[in-house]
Amino acid sequence: MRPLREYIDELRSLDQNNIGSWPTWAYGLAISAVSLVIMLIAAWYFVLPKRDALADARHQERQLKESFRIKEAMVSNLDAYRDQLATMQTEFGNLLAQLPSKTEVPSLLRDVSQTRSANGLDEELFKPEPEVTKDFYAVLPNDLIVTGDFHHFAAFVSDVAALPRIVTISNVHIEPVAKGNGRTSKSGQGKGPLRMSLTASTYRYLGETSGSNDKNKGKKGKS
Repeated sequence: MRPLREYIDELRSLDQNNIGSWPTWAYGLAISAVSLVIMLIAAWYFVLPKRDALADARHQERQLKESFRIKEAMVSNLDAYRDQLATMQTEFGNLLAQLPSKTEVPSLLRDVSQTRSANGLDEELFKPEPEVTKDFYAVLPNDLIVTGDFHHFAAFVSDVAALPRIVTISNVHIEPVAKGNGRTSKSGQGKGPLRMSLTASTYRYLGETSGSNDKNKGKKGKS
């Protein structure tokens, strides 16, 4: 095997203008060097700029896989979601059925007043307040002041809660009835009557008007 120095000396003596006269090993070495340079240039101008795009594509791939996993789970539970939606719609319909219509509100207020009377409470004030509109329903508050004792107060609240229509009681305040004011209670016992002030609120579904109009339109169409 020739020593390395001979190869170096032979490389120095090569004629760059006559490549065909080079020995085979030198020719192969030159081709390898040129190929390496070409690959480095190609990597620098074509491969490296694509690294950021490749990283973005991999990140997007992970996001798509996660989105697919979530959607696959939702699809696999689609029947359960449909059953749950049907149950919620039924419960919502049942709640709406407990809301009085606009024409039923006076009757409901009479029921509250009759419940008060049936429990032996004296009425000092029953004042309907202005309607308060919410997202899809309206609140109809009524200020009420009655006199009696704790037992009858509790029975009254319990009976109001048992009404077929939804009525909520809030802002409850109980205090003794001042002596000498001439006010007495039919059920006052023991230490004397008490006065309870509260707000009894019922609710009205705002969609009932449009629903009634649709029904009327349907009747006109049939006629």
